[in-house]
Amino acid sequence: MNINNKKIVITGAASGIGKSILEHLLQHSNVEIVATDLNAIPSELPDNVHLHQGDMASPTGIENLFDFALEKMGHIDLFIANAGFAYYEKTQQEDWAHINNIYQCNTFSPIYCSHKMARLNMGREYGVLITASFMGIYSLPGYSLYSSTKAALISWSDAYRREKNDQGHIMLLCPVATKTQFFNTNAPVPWPTQTSQQVALAAIKGIQKNHYKIFPSKLSILTLALNWVFPLVMPIYKAIETHKFKQWLSKRSVET
Repeated sequence: MNINNKKIVITGAASGIGKSILEHLLQHSNVEIVATDLNAIPSELPDNVHLHQGDMASPTGIENLFDFALEKMGHIDLFIANAGFAYYEKTQQEDWAHINNIYQCNTFSPIYCSHKMARLNMGREYGVLITASFMGIYSLPGYSLYSSTKAALISWSDAYRREKNDQGHIMLLCPVATKTQFFNTNAPVPWPTQTSQQVALAAIKGIQKNHYKIFPSKLSILTLALNWVFPLVMPIYKAIETHKFKQWLSKRSVET
């Protein structure tokens, strides 16, 4: 879809991939944007950006965002569901709230927003870009819950886009590990990595071409092809990441 002259909402816009996508969107003409995040967004932005702060992990927070966006812009052409977070952990015991927290934000929220966009835009073209992850295709140790939230999005979107009968474009952004605050922890960062600017550029190009799945890293595309021909590629890679995970656990046990 053409980004020029569009009314756009982007979540998780204060930093990382969301901030970079916002910067690229502002290079297009006559766009009007509502940028939201759980944290405050720096205010040195042009007048065509309306700042909003809220929690995308609850129906109330989502409804407040839509009310705000519709009041400011009248309608929404493109919704970018970028808000999300990860756990890097070894599961020690059952914890319903722990599981629910990440699913509310990473999975339930984008699905809910997609359904709402469909209802609000009956009879007209619209787009929904959801930040998923390459780990939704190939999960890694330490990221079991995070990977599952993204895998659920990929599975849901594949069926949903075939079910619906409208002019909406459901697009999934599937980056590898990105050099942002998202991975600013003591946990090992999976290889390969990319910058948020690379992801944002791929996202913009994907939106313009209505691509269903967007892979910012060429290595991820190569991995999919190689693993199809040589099925041992991913098991070997996962074995390396498992070793890194066990080293991380050993280091933590020594520190505590």
